Amino acid sequence: MVVKKKTPKVEAVVLDYVKLKSLTDSLSVEGDSRSIELAQVLKDSLSSPDPVEQIQLISKAGVMLEQLREDESSTGPLLHACLSTLAFLYTTLPAKNPLKRAVASALHSGPDWLEEKTVGWLSECLSSSLSSTNTDHFSHLTDSITSCLDGFKIGEKCVHRLLTEVLQFFQRTLNYYVEQNRGLAGRHVAQAQLMQSCLAVVKASMLVVQRSQEPISSAMLSASSDQSDLHQVLCGLLNCYTCILTDEEFLQTVQSTAGMAVVLFIRSIMGNGDDVPVIVAGLLQCSVDAGDTVPQWLRLSCAGLYDSSRPAAVALYLSHGALAMLSWRGKTHSPQTEKLLLLIPEVLLSLDTRVKESSTVMVVARVLTLWSGLAVDCVQVDTCPPLLRSSLDDTCPPLLRSSLVGGSPLIARLHHHIYAHWEHPLDGVRHQTRTLFQNLLKIHQHCSDHKSDPTTDPYISQLTRDLLALEWHMKGKYGTLACLVEHLGADYLLKLDGGLPSRLLGLMGDQTLAPYASDLLEKLFVSHKAQLCVRFRDGHAWIDGWHKVWVTPLLQVLCTARLDQTTYILDYFLPKLLRCNPSSLSHMVQALQEMPSCTEGAGSRGALGALMTCLRAARSQGVLRSDEEELWGGLVSLPLMRQALVHKHDQVRMDALGLLCESHRSTEKLSRKEMELIRHFLPFNLNSQSPGVRQQTVSLLKKLLCRVKDSAQLLQKRQEQHENDRDQQVLNMYQEFLCWFCETLFQVLHPGASFSRCLMALHLLLLIAELFTFNTGSVGFALGESVSVAHAQAVLYCLANNFLEVKQLACNLLQKLPPAAVRLQEPERLQSLLQVALNLSTSTKPFDSVTAAHLLNLLLHQPGLQDALLGCIQEQNIPLRPPALNQSQVSEASTLEQNTLAVVQWLMICLKEEILKAESSLLQASACCPLYGRAHCITAVLQQLNTGSLALLSQWRAVVSELIGLCYRMSDVVSPVVQSSSPEGLIPMDTESETSADLQKILQEIQPRDSNDFFTSARELDPSETSHNSGSDGEAYRVTAQMVLVCCWRTMKEVSMLLGHLCQSMNLYCPLTHPDSRGVITEDQVEGVGKYFREQLLQSRHRGAFELAYVGFVRLTEMLCRSGSATLQQLPSHWLKEVLEEVKSSDPSSKLCATRRSAGIPFYIQALLSSEPKSSSCGLLKMTMRSLTALAMPSNDGATESSTVPQVHALNILRALYRDTRLGENIVPFVSEGMQAAILGFTSPVWAVRNSSTLLFSTLITRIFGVKKGKDEHSKKNRMTGREFFTRFPALYPFLLSQLQEAAASVNSDSGQVKLHPSLFLLLLVLGRLYPSPMDGSSSPLGLAPFMPLIIRCGRSAVYRTREMAARALVPFVLVTQVPSTIQTLLEELPEVPGPGIQQNHIHGTLLQVLSLLRSYLTDTHRPQSENTEDCDLSSAIFPRLWLATRRNLCLVTRGAFLDLLGCLCGCIPVPVSESPLKKLREETLHILMASELVAPQGPDDIDLSVPGATQYLQSLAHIAISVCVESPHLWECPEADGFQRDLLERLLQCPHYEVRLFALEQFLKRLQRTEDKSQHCGQGPLPFELSVSSLTSLALHETYPACQAKVLQVLAVLPLSSLLPWRDGMMSLSCQEVLEHLLTLLETSTYSVELYCATLSLTSQLVVHLAESTPQQELSEAAVVCLSRWGALVLQSCGEEQPAEVKLMSAEVLVKAVPTLLTAPALPLGITHTVALWKCLFTLLQDEDQDVRDGAADFTCYIPISLHNTGVATGAVSPPVALEMGVGLLCQLFQMWDHVAAGVVNLIEWLLGDEQLDTHCAEAPDLDEEFLFEKGDLNLWAEPLLWARMLHGHLSALLRVAYSPGVRATELDRLSAIANSNFLTAQSSMKALPALFQFSATIVYGKTTLLKERTSLAQSLLETLG
Repeated sequence: MVVKKKTPKVEAVVLDYVKLKSLTDSLSVEGDSRSIELAQVLKDSLSSPDPVEQIQLISKAGVMLEQLREDESSTGPLLHACLSTLAFLYTTLPAKNPLKRAVASALHSGPDWLEEKTVGWLSECLSSSLSSTNTDHFSHLTDSITSCLDGFKIGEKCVHRLLTEVLQFFQRTLNYYVEQNRGLAGRHVAQAQLMQSCLAVVKASMLVVQRSQEPISSAMLSASSDQSDLHQVLCGLLNCYTCILTDEEFLQTVQSTAGMAVVLFIRSIMGNGDDVPVIVAGLLQCSVDAGDTVPQWLRLSCAGLYDSSRPAAVALYLSHGALAMLSWRGKTHSPQTEKLLLLIPEVLLSLDTRVKESSTVMVVARVLTLWSGLAVDCVQVDTCPPLLRSSLDDTCPPLLRSSLVGGSPLIARLHHHIYAHWEHPLDGVRHQTRTLFQNLLKIHQHCSDHKSDPTTDPYISQLTRDLLALEWHMKGKYGTLACLVEHLGADYLLKLDGGLPSRLLGLMGDQTLAPYASDLLEKLFVSHKAQLCVRFRDGHAWIDGWHKVWVTPLLQVLCTARLDQTTYILDYFLPKLLRCNPSSLSHMVQALQEMPSCTEGAGSRGALGALMTCLRAARSQGVLRSDEEELWGGLVSLPLMRQALVHKHDQVRMDALGLLCESHRSTEKLSRKEMELIRHFLPFNLNSQSPGVRQQTVSLLKKLLCRVKDSAQLLQKRQEQHENDRDQQVLNMYQEFLCWFCETLFQVLHPGASFSRCLMALHLLLLIAELFTFNTGSVGFALGESVSVAHAQAVLYCLANNFLEVKQLACNLLQKLPPAAVRLQEPERLQSLLQVALNLSTSTKPFDSVTAAHLLNLLLHQPGLQDALLGCIQEQNIPLRPPALNQSQVSEASTLEQNTLAVVQWLMICLKEEILKAESSLLQASACCPLYGRAHCITAVLQQLNTGSLALLSQWRAVVSELIGLCYRMSDVVSPVVQSSSPEGLIPMDTESETSADLQKILQEIQPRDSNDFFTSARELDPSETSHNSGSDGEAYRVTAQMVLVCCWRTMKEVSMLLGHLCQSMNLYCPLTHPDSRGVITEDQVEGVGKYFREQLLQSRHRGAFELAYVGFVRLTEMLCRSGSATLQQLPSHWLKEVLEEVKSSDPSSKLCATRRSAGIPFYIQALLSSEPKSSSCGLLKMTMRSLTALAMPSNDGATESSTVPQVHALNILRALYRDTRLGENIVPFVSEGMQAAILGFTSPVWAVRNSSTLLFSTLITRIFGVKKGKDEHSKKNRMTGREFFTRFPALYPFLLSQLQEAAASVNSDSGQVKLHPSLFLLLLVLGRLYPSPMDGSSSPLGLAPFMPLIIRCGRSAVYRTREMAARALVPFVLVTQVPSTIQTLLEELPEVPGPGIQQNHIHGTLLQVLSLLRSYLTDTHRPQSENTEDCDLSSAIFPRLWLATRRNLCLVTRGAFLDLLGCLCGCIPVPVSESPLKKLREETLHILMASELVAPQGPDDIDLSVPGATQYLQSLAHIAISVCVESPHLWECPEADGFQRDLLERLLQCPHYEVRLFALEQFLKRLQRTEDKSQHCGQGPLPFELSVSSLTSLALHETYPACQAKVLQVLAVLPLSSLLPWRDGMMSLSCQEVLEHLLTLLETSTYSVELYCATLSLTSQLVVHLAESTPQQELSEAAVVCLSRWGALVLQSCGEEQPAEVKLMSAEVLVKAVPTLLTAPALPLGITHTVALWKCLFTLLQDEDQDVRDGAADFTCYIPISLHNTGVATGAVSPPVALEMGVGLLCQLFQMWDHVAAGVVNLIEWLLGDEQLDTHCAEAPDLDEEFLFEKGDLNLWAEPLLWARMLHGHLSALLRVAYSPGVRATELDRLSAIANSNFLTAQSSMKALPALFQFSATIVYGKTTLLKERTSLAQSLLETLG
């Protein structure tokens, strides 16, 4: 995109009269002719008001100056006056004014003989300006000095002449700015302006010094340089820079520039000698111990920089200055310079654990990267002549080489910095670490002995292996590997890891990793292609190998992986691959078309989807072109495209649509075939529930419509040049297509249309309106003619939709439709709509007020609105009128402003009346006229107004003043409710009379405005008590608690939104200072609103009230910061200090809410802090966090009420601030203090403190480790390496260590007493979130070793959960290389023989720690290779302690833990145990298993273990048994006895503990599913392990525990049915029918368990299908028929809307699998009635609201027999709407095949008429709706009964046309006709009873009535055909 530069603003010179006369007089003196001409031109320029003319005249004066000759012109007074005038103009004009540049050009044009005079006059003017003490001119003078040095030779000489004065001016200015900054706390706008000015001065001073090196050097060489004015001013400026560097209130950019200025000035004063690096090094180290090298003047000027207490960031800015201002490139450096170069990274790295702010971390990263770039230049010294260079062995300086080669201490520290920051939250930090890594590679290359071939470098090779071994969730890994690809080439990495492409493609499903993986992939395949091209020089011989590596894995992933894993391949990877090698497209297409269709797995896109993905990417990249004759080069056929456009999977459809819509050229014509495909796509894809799919569809269709527009414009231009019939045909085709497009979208906006369909249609119609407009003229496509009145009405009625987004889109669209179609210009219609809007604004249903607001927004633009408003007022007989306006004001104001004012004034009049009612009785107001509707409408109406151009200012000021007063009154009415201690329970829901007494007590407590006598009577209001506005016709109102509460908190919400909007949008009016301003709201009003918000936020208890008050308050605080008023700017700071003081004081009279998580107090502080600009120094945030963290810490004098309440408030506020994303990284520096407060808060004896600490701790865990990204609680995605954690939060290291020492000292299980340290759990939880990084090397410099013995000691706790946490927390602190030795040490602590002093807690804790270490070690991808395990063989420690797993150990808990350890060692490969001992260990373990209570019980106590730990112990035994028999039998040498494994498994299934049976069955199921996926069996028989099926079938009949029962049925359902039948129950054999009866009974009684119900339904359905297939219908017994009927009824019941999603999914699966055998079988095995009922179930599921259920039911299209396929109908997986259409068509076809057309017609007409009946008692509906405000009707928001009815009608009509005489009996026809007639009469009477414009006032009833009417008319038309 081309960004147009801003044009500088040209302003004319405007001088006051005195100065103008003075200049004119000076230019009017005597002189020579040329001077007189020049003077006249200048006088004309001064008097001209036109800036452009002034520039021209000044340019003319420059030309005249250039033509002056010394011999013809004299340097008299006139010429001097001309030069003086130009000099004055130059110093007066702003720097960015082009006129200033013209003056500079004119002065520069003067002849050489005038140059000195010119310099003199300019110097005089500049000197005069510099002597000014007016601080307002400082910025202008700074800009003037800078412009003198901007390519202006005379200006530069002038600055050199006035060098001392200029620098003195800078010193004076900086001193002023430094002083000013101290008094601007809280005034962010003024502070930001000051920072900009200060930065400009520092930069200007540096520029002056850089351009004045010669005069400075000359002055410094003089003998008395120390006493010279220049030297003193330079020292003074150094002092100013020191003040800036040591003052943390200055912005980092200013401090960083000041750091550069310090180094520059030191170099300028001292020259370029070797002393400068030494002095700079002393500054960096804050050291003055360098002897006489540091001059006295420097010590005095920079005293603050030598102070040991200086801020840590000073060294950072000085380092940056040294790198930027000293000369590093292109020369050989002295030893001092080299030492400085090596010192700088040491200084920067020392800041890693000292700086806290993320912005400072960013600067550190940037400066380190700058250093590395300079270091690269320094180690490759190219200044030697070529001949000398070739004779040298090494051009790198020796000191640098030894210090910077890979593996040196400095490089190792830099790499550790990279590993600690490559996961930093800031993108910039991560980017800088990658660049640093890249530069370190270059540095190593120049310093190493392997320059020619880096792949032979052992350091680089080891680094590559280490990086490849890292976990792939670490984002930093990708960038560093990409650097290595550039350094080594892709071939080397592919040799190390051949599966790299597939692994990276597998990561593309993670949105957070996809960009990183795709960048690395791009580096790899581009590098690989380049290497292959070099290797194969004969053209294209390389391409097959490249395709095999990169394209084949891509296609495999696209075809088989889940869609959510491949979405980002299209976005990030595929376009890059095609750009690299476009010819790969043909290879992809060929490979995909040759793939079998079975490659499409569950949830994958298959070959068709992959083909669409590849073609779409190629199309968008311009690789694939299309033309009229052949779509996309003939690579894909039209039927295939049609199938893809209605594919089941969303992404396949989107890719196919993208292929149609996306094009490399926006002017590419749309072909007829493409339009046909769009016609095929659109109707079936408008009702998508997925927001992402809707968004993609709209986006892609927008591209298509843009193509239509751009190509049409091109065609029209060609038509204008020369007519072409073919172009005209295309334009006609476009016209037809767009008309069809609009008509289709308007048609779907019918009553009852789903939210998603309305949303899509309105979005697309708005696109049409934006791109083409609905005009009715002859220009363009004239789409307005296709918009009928009915279409516009359909859009209008969308305003009544319950969804806000639909209302907004409809409102926008209505304003773009032709006015003639919308008909708002008709007075009657306008008035009726306005009346509806006014009525809805008082509705008790909250969504009605939103409808009213949108109606008013629509009507505001109509000129006749005020007349309509008067008409509405007169109809209500109210003697009130809106105030009249003056005619002069009316002429200035727009129609919108006048209408808005009139509507707001009338709504305010109504609101006043309603407030009076509410003040009288809040209950009556809640029932008949809740206040929030009016307030919402006022806010919405005001939002349409452009407040910057108001004409009726006096009226608006009065309105705003009155409106603010009304808001306060509304708040006073409802505040008692929302500020009560329990607002949610204020008014009981009970209707019994005895609850009135309780109600009266509550009301007396809060003293509301209602009369207490009212509540002693019934809760139904008497109509006589209501006024004429609250209702008519004697209607009574039922008041519920929900009504009152909703009225109150919504009123508070609307008041907050209205006040916030007024403050935010209305301009500020200051009558005293700016009486002529066009403002509306005054400072006092704004401050009053602020005080109101303060009261609401600090006192409200209802969350809805204070959350929305917060929204309004945020708007106010944003306005305060932007306002030009100093008073208002300081309000946030003042309010913040006030509330912090109130929180701190804990005054008993304070109204702050100490419960409900401090209610609105955190919101109040959040709003105040969020108003602080992020670019500022964040002084308010720092002050607040310091105060709060101090309050949150436990007090030294114990927990008292005066300390507890502030502590609770502080903890709650901190939690809110840490959660606030707007504070961003600015809050991170305070995380350490927050974590300390949260952990210490657990030591408090007060529950409230502990509770708030818990919430704060949870928030901080999320803040530190990120939002949970998966189901695994301990996934490494939500963890951090120990190095990164303690680098980012260094203060937590000593704190956690000391706390852990204290907690570990309290752990003493030897005494038998349970001592639980309050903070121990939290400490272990934090430590357990850390994990070791292999990049830390063999030793960790972060000192993690002290944690290990403490965590190990915590494992001895008597608390089970603490032992578990300690085991998990130990893992991060043991390096991978030390895991085996640590495990051995821990095992050796266990006793070798049983004894009396054994502590089982100690044993258990140790075993848990061993297990955690071992499991982490075995799953670690970077653990040492197996040959290293011989150094530490665990067998020597295991064998002597095997008794712990036997009966000799009486504790079952430790026995089970030791068995888990044995199972882990024996069941995995490789383990740190040698092969021979491992074999023996397996034998011993097997012996222990066979002697255990599970296999060989020795008595009744063994059979029914009931002691603690028995279940876990038996499960541990079961784990080993499953490993022996199921998971890895090849590892175990089982006894030769026949049936050993079978007997062992049957023991598991017979175990009395259901947990063991459940575990065994789960493992069976997993193994079976794994075997099924591999499509092979390892064992004999149906089971892949030794177990007879009869054991399972018998268990299925006798199991009583529901979970086990469900699991065994799931196992049986996976097995082939042939292996189950005949069904065995012990020695008995059951028939299929007997089993079926048992399962049906179970199915009827198992509704309590969804899992059991689904498993039973699945197996039962398989048996039903088998029974139907194996037995002809005629031979079925009566009992079998009953079974089939029962099954059909159960399936029908399972498809109900109220059923859980799992049940409906299983029902869908059952029906889909029954399609070929039951639903489409020619023999009708279930009979016509049951078969049609099953079809109806399928259709019901296809219209279910759950997307997964619909998708599951849509799979039936894949099971339709080939004989029933229609030509041209999509086969395979299709979307549910298409499947529904296909299903109804198929059923009609089946009726003909079965010869049951008559029965089919009757059933379909019954479906068409529908089951539901309209409730004729419409008058009762409002009562119910009023009582239950938020129940909006049907739950299914996706199904559309109207479209379903029309679909049935269409197919029935087609069926009747085919079957001329279906033979429907007359009785059936009469019955159906009677139902239809009854429904018709019901709909007709209901429609008559509806009020005017019922589409808005009775939306639900109107929708139901319309549906009934449509269904009835469709059915009657069919019945007439049959009759």
